[in-house]
Amino acid sequence: MKKILILCLLSSICLGLMAQKQKKKRVARERSPQQELVYDNINYLPAIKTVQLHPAAHENTLPIIELHGDGQLTLEFDDLRGDVRNYYFSIEHYDPNWKPSRLSPLEFAIGFNEDRITTYKTSVNTLQPYTHYRVNFPTANVGPKLAGNYLLKVYEDADKSRLIISRRFYVLAPLMSVSPQLIPSFDVSKRNKNQKLNLKVNTGGLTVNNPYEDVKILVMQNQRPDIQQWLTTPLFVNNQELTYNDNKTLDFGGGNEFRYMDLRSLRLASEHVANIAVDSSVRVDLVPDKNYSGASYASVFDENGLFFIRNQDKADATTESDYVWVTFTLEDDTMTGGSVHVVGGFNNYHCDESNKMVYDANQGKWQATILLKQGLYDYEYVYVSPSGGSNPTFSSGNHFETNNTYQILVYNRRQGTTWDELVGYAEIDTENR
Repeated sequence: MKKILILCLLSSICLGLMAQKQKKKRVARERSPQQELVYDNINYLPAIKTVQLHPAAHENTLPIIELHGDGQLTLEFDDLRGDVRNYYFSIEHYDPNWKPSRLSPLEFAIGFNEDRITTYKTSVNTLQPYTHYRVNFPTANVGPKLAGNYLLKVYEDADKSRLIISRRFYVLAPLMSVSPQLIPSFDVSKRNKNQKLNLKVNTGGLTVNNPYEDVKILVMQNQRPDIQQWLTTPLFVNNQELTYNDNKTLDFGGGNEFRYMDLRSLRLASEHVANIAVDSSVRVDLVPDKNYSGASYASVFDENGLFFIRNQDKADATTESDYVWVTFTLEDDTMTGGSVHVVGGFNNYHCDESNKMVYDANQGKWQATILLKQGLYDYEYVYVSPSGGSNPTFSSGNHFETNNTYQILVYNRRQGTTWDELVGYAEIDTENR
């Protein structure tokens, strides 16, 4: 009887273990859903946060490398699902207006045009678990063959329809040189508000048969897609020199210095932080901002809209920094009928539901709560009218003294080709004027 009882117990234990194993086998990780590609800087899933793409040695600068050079770009991001996934990436060539250039991968890419992201780390002692991924490219399997605009696409399980990230970057063939000059606005009424640029482009050894059709120039302020201007027609053409000094072009509103917040420490509230609460998550209330569009200019150091992941309390900011629910407040009762958004380099200045503020009519203030990783952040408020027009300076004003950087990209389409090359690049900092 004892032997029979022991055998029954062992068989029941074995059956239980087998059942547990079968249950575990049936639990499958949910794959990232299929997405439609957007030719822009997009995080396709709410779980994908803190995406950075920049030259390997220059954090958060414009993602641009030279064709056939030794430079690399660094892509890093966090996945708040906290598990480990098989992510792959590839690139695609685009025209200056971010439309597909209709070239095949054999024409614009070196290698197989697909590689896997193999470097990752899990978060350490954070309330919000996440996995941090990182890759440097070009790699042996992925690299650009032509100059121009590119889109980097990251997707799960080598399935290009299961997108999680797309990011724009630039490949430069330095064949033309650019000489920018900052001058006062020609419009006397705007001289206290605007910053005017003139450009000279030397075509170098390139033969440009029709500069009025073949050469296009894009100028961005602080890498912002919502503050940029195109030049398509030079005012003067003299041998190898193209001059762009029309008094109606490249006359930018100077804006104001960005507002900023310091989330490097959760133990001590820094300037502009009103309250820190730590429970099952971390919550931070910022000191309410005011509309100072009518105030005089005051010099304040900023990073021209950039953000940096930093941590004063932990050794490794990359994996030991926590995620924080940050509440922004803007005291302003002058803007009605539209929407207000919190923007900065951290969200590529996109105005969408994730950074849309809610208006409290009783208190005359706007509020939004956004999940951000610990670090240093520049930010600003943008008003979007019911018709869709945006005003990025409604709460801060325009001042010619403001320190801004301008990125200048020169595109050229050679005779007999069907794509545009990026052949010139320069950056000017108004602080050095």
